Amino acid sequence: MYLRKRVASAAVGLMAGTILVVLPSSPATAHGTMSNPPSRVYVCKNEGPENPKSAACKAAVAAGGTQAFYDWNEVSLLEAGGQHRTLIPDGKLCSAGRDKYRGLDLVRSDWPATPFSAGPRTITYHATAPHSNSNFEFYITRAGWNPSMPLKWSDLVHIQTFTNFNPTTFTNWTINIPQRTGRHILYSIWQRVVGSNEAFYTCSDVDFGGGTNPTPTPTPTPSNPTPTPTPTPTTTQQPGGTWAPGVAYAVGARVTYGGLSYQCLQAHTSLVGWEPPNVPALWKRV
Repeated sequence: MYLRKRVASAAVGLMAGTILVVLPSSPATAHGTMSNPPSRVYVCKNEGPENPKSAACKAAVAAGGTQAFYDWNEVSLLEAGGQHRTLIPDGKLCSAGRDKYRGLDLVRSDWPATPFSAGPRTITYHATAPHSNSNFEFYITRAGWNPSMPLKWSDLVHIQTFTNFNPTTFTNWTINIPQRTGRHILYSIWQRVVGSNEAFYTCSDVDFGGGTNPTPTPTPTPSNPTPTPTPTPTTTQQPGGTWAPGVAYAVGARVTYGGLSYQCLQAHTSLVGWEPPNVPALWKRV
């Protein structure tokens, strides 16, 4: 009788042990990020969380610690359910609004950027736990977007959405990139559709060129050609001066562009693509 009880007890223990082994085999949480062009978290992960190479990744680690970059594939919200704009505030799009990843939201003009161009481009998503029936949305920052300002939802222009898609570990898409100049962000949202409300978010820095050319010897072209013995092209203060790239404008400076007058709202050095009508954060009509 005693032996029978021991056998029964052992059987119960074995069953309990079996349950403990089986439980983790339930469906895994999806994880992933953009690998081409690499997202900010992917770049800093590849540089090494403990000793990142770029100044931007060093600053991101200083802001939020190293763990965020060991957990590079978890920039996500478990209960997003498509409510991305409601749940994630402006200025925190790259971190998905999570404090753990706050370093990804740092407003810097030196994030490592991938050379990019308009037209059909093949991009790649690295999913460490791919799941079927997912939606992938892709966006690019608007023309004239200022990389020295926090990223807002209104800065994003939709490119393409793939619905009910079945990703693999490395999934490639070809999307048509619109014309841009200078630095921009390619933004993606991976929303799981079946079995979970989880969504993943990525910010990939890209550079179309033309916006980071070395500043040449300034040669402004004011509408009033009165010669001056000592050119002072670093600022344009007088109404009627024509806007030009490569010029340092002070707050209050007035220029003309396209026959209209504008007043500078923020001190900055102008770039191609930052023409006054394109950057209301920098210029206002007067």
